[in-house]
Amino acid sequence: MAKDPHVSGRFTVGAEETAQDISIGTRTLVIGPYLTSRSAARRAATGMPESNTRDFEARIEEAAGLAAAIDIELVASMIIPIAAPRPATFIGTGKIEELHEYVENEDITLVVVDCALSPVQQRNLERALKVKVIDRTGLILEIFGRRARTKEGTLQVELAHLSYQKSRLVRSWTHLERQRGGFGFLGGPGETQIEADRRLIQERMMKIEKDLESVKRTRGLHRKGRDRAPYPIVALVGYTNAGKSTLFNRLTSAEVLAENMLFATLDPTARVTKLPHGAPIILSDTVGFISDLPTMLVAAFRATLEDVISADVILHVRDVSHGDTEAQAADVVSILRDLGIDPDDHGRLIEVWNKADLLSEDERLRLTGLVENRAPSEKPVLVSAITGDGIADLMTLIEKRVARASLVYSVSLGPADGARMNWLYEDTEVLERRMTEEGNYRLAVRILPEKEARLLRRFPDARLMRKEGA
Repeated sequence: MAKDPHVSGRFTVGAEETAQDISIGTRTLVIGPYLTSRSAARRAATGMPESNTRDFEARIEEAAGLAAAIDIELVASMIIPIAAPRPATFIGTGKIEELHEYVENEDITLVVVDCALSPVQQRNLERALKVKVIDRTGLILEIFGRRARTKEGTLQVELAHLSYQKSRLVRSWTHLERQRGGFGFLGGPGETQIEADRRLIQERMMKIEKDLESVKRTRGLHRKGRDRAPYPIVALVGYTNAGKSTLFNRLTSAEVLAENMLFATLDPTARVTKLPHGAPIILSDTVGFISDLPTMLVAAFRATLEDVISADVILHVRDVSHGDTEAQAADVVSILRDLGIDPDDHGRLIEVWNKADLLSEDERLRLTGLVENRAPSEKPVLVSAITGDGIADLMTLIEKRVARASLVYSVSLGPADGARMNWLYEDTEVLERRMTEEGNYRLAVRILPEKEARLLRRFPDARLMRKEGA
């Protein structure tokens, strides 16, 4: 068979200890059956536009990155332009024959198809290629199954997986006894396995939903505890692998898993950190977004995005060194809208242009110029979470956004009133402190509206100076 011009070079993913070793060394071919621009235009004219309009090369690169996240040996990635999806196999018979020959010659044992396949299409492709086939949805579910670590995360993923499997009835159900790890898309006898019992699936789903309610109640109690603090919540969102966890670690000195890997972080993580003037905030890291995320996962992980919905400030972290950064940003904006968040609320949302260390000098100057030309309320912050460049500017901007609804009070206290002085430094942001001629202290403090009553109980003579943002 002639070499396909879209076949990439070969590389082997470093094999690490994982919950499942079945995929390590699995020789894999990733194919991208993408609609040509002409066929996509025809579908759009009939009211059925293709959901993903990215460049083919960017899409296949992302698909290869997803496959690499489960420790396979990626032999090649291949773009297959198609005029229209075939109901039986998605791609045409001529291309299937070429693929079968390639699979045999290269000793391929797994084919990843970068689209959503129907159960019939998946089975027919497995029969024709004589190897295991998984689609984009199955691959993402496999990754999520391996990455989730908290009880809520594993339950959410398993529920999504069962919903996906319910229509397929071609896989083993031995994974139901597992405590963690992937969900068996790559293991098991596949097509020769007996059909799964629908009643077993439904019973398991009902049990998971009940367990999830209990976990959500616990998370709700934790959230109420934070509200009583109450510290402002700053949530990080962004496309997967945009550098959110690295930025989270930089801002909090935490050690959240941060790797050059798609979906390295799945479980929400929150830490308390302090702004430049000492005011505490809760910083929340979240699961990365991605184009064409399976619908059942959007629903399943909505609970993990509750911190984003209720956040006072949202940091939209973008990898500006990525060639597809604009399309990635559009996907994030779309999901934020789905969550009921207005991405044009510039008082609440800050764009963080990350990975500045990977930019050429010319590109960095170009982006700096773009930042300067934006309206003050819409200016992004160019940073490098790796080197720390721009982090001080980001923290200052976060402080301004958090303070926009705050109240500034003037309070007085005696030199020996250490307890109340300590409370001011712990629970408010001290903007100014000076000693009067009488030897007392006068302070200007900024405080959240939720804490105003507590301040006035301790300082009945406190005087409101101004409302920030008013």
